[in-house]
Formats: sequence, structure tokens, C-alpha cells
Amino acid sequence: MSGLVGFTRTFAKYCVARMNLRSERGATAVEYGLMVALIAAVIIAAVALLGNNTKDTFQCTADSVAARADNCP
Repeated sequence: MSGLVGFTRTFAKYCVARMNLRSERGATAVEYGLMVALIAAVIIAAVALLGNNTKDTFQCTADSVAARADNCP
């Protein structure tokens, strides 16, 4: 009888360990999802902040080129 009890306890520990592994896989997927969302938010913020400065720089360059082209014969 003690052999059956020992086997049952070992099997129960095995089942609990397997369930913990499965739950960690789900947690890992959630963590990756959160990291992707955070990276996307940083990229959107960078584009929003730098977009206007870049647009102004290119507009200034285009105006300078246009003014120089008007002065040429």
C-alpha cells in the first residue's frame, strides 16, 4: 500500500509541476505582448516629437533651394 501512496504523491507533484510550466508559458506570452506594446508606444512618441522638427528642417532646405534657383539666370 505504501508503494501506491508514494506513487500517487509523486504523480501529484508531477501534475502540479506540469500545470506550473503551462501557466508560465501564458505569462511569458503576456510579457512579450506588453513589451511590444511599450516599444510601439515609444516609437509613436518619438515620431510625434521629432516629426515636426524634421518637417521644419526639410521645409527650410526646400525654401533655400527654391530661392537659390530663382536667383540663377
